[in-house]
Amino acid sequence: MTSTDDVKNIEGVIQSYLDGLYEGDASKIASAFHPTSALTSIDDGGELTITPRDIWLNNVKNRQSPKQRGLTRHDEILSIDLVGPTMAYVKLKCAIPPRFFTDQLSLLKIDDRWQIAQKVFMTELRE
Repeated sequence: MTSTDDVKNIEGVIQSYLDGLYEGDASKIASAFHPTSALTSIDDGGELTITPRDIWLNNVKNRQSPKQRGLTRHDEILSIDLVGPTMAYVKLKCAIPPRFFTDQLSLLKIDDRWQIAQKVFMTELRE
């Protein structure tokens, strides 16, 4: 497999994640994230928060999706850094207005398949 193939596969993983987020489809999101992955951020009180993937997916299932709410998509892949044959980083922006997110995703190639191993993100509130 060439690095071009890897980048295309990574783009497919990211598209599944973004589509799942917009559509509220937890199974699409789960297909992009390794089962042991977690989401890391700073909460409103300035504390580090780590949320396991499955808790987050349950939250996704139990909220109205951006698509159902008629919200515009704000997806943008800012960079894909293929570090080596089994590791990559993706920086992207997405939104569930009024919350706008910047994600730093760490991907690993496990069993010949790219998966998001960790998501570190920040949120901005906008009008």
